[in-house]
Amino acid sequence: MNSLDANIRNSKTKGDLSSIRNNGGVPAIIYGGEAQNEKVSISKKLLKSLMDKENFLSNIVTLNVDGKTQNVLPREIKYHIITDEPIHVDFLRVVPGVKIRIEVPVHFINHEKSPGLKRGGVLNIVRRKVELRCPSEKIPENLVIDLDGVEIGESFKISSINLDSEVKPTIQGRDFVIATLAAPTVMKEPEKPAEADAAAEGAEGAEGAEGDKPAAEAAGGDKKEGDDNKPAEEKK
Repeated sequence: MNSLDANIRNSKTKGDLSSIRNNGGVPAIIYGGEAQNEKVSISKKLLKSLMDKENFLSNIVTLNVDGKTQNVLPREIKYHIITDEPIHVDFLRVVPGVKIRIEVPVHFINHEKSPGLKRGGVLNIVRRKVELRCPSEKIPENLVIDLDGVEIGESFKISSINLDSEVKPTIQGRDFVIATLAAPTVMKEPEKPAEADAAAEGAEGAEGAEGDKPAAEAAGGDKKEGDDNKPAEEKK
């Protein structure tokens, strides 16, 4: 479990918040349960190191607030519109028995043991995360799908994952698909465009027609009807 030191803050104005941020801190709030909300500040450097880890928003963090520890869940991070640096964090207290909604990532294992993948099959992931409703103290770190022995054409549904009896997907009433192992995509050689065939045929036809022209027409001697009857002055 990740841990983070926090200090109680008594900031009341924007200037106070700016001072915390200018000194390398990030304002935060702890809420939830019967206890009152707590305003704290945490180190931005330590916060960013935790954020770089996978699934920060679905992992419980132990906050050490002035010597007292409590488990919390990061719920929302606000970022600076220009620098994209974290400027505020909301932490939800982990209170035993209280259920929350949370997105948990899906983790696939034993890729190398799947006959379907060895034969060129493609793992088509429909849902990389699944939203669950569960007690805050029973949040699974991830949902594991084992690819050992899996063949092309097989699919993985939510029913194939073993969940605690108190952990339920928020989508109810249907056994939704999480991933499938699809057949490999075969690349076919592109067919000759029909336009090219037509153009070639047209060229051959033109060559044949040229050879069949009368001698007078080929020499440019075709005449219009009535040329012989025109007055002499028109023929000049």
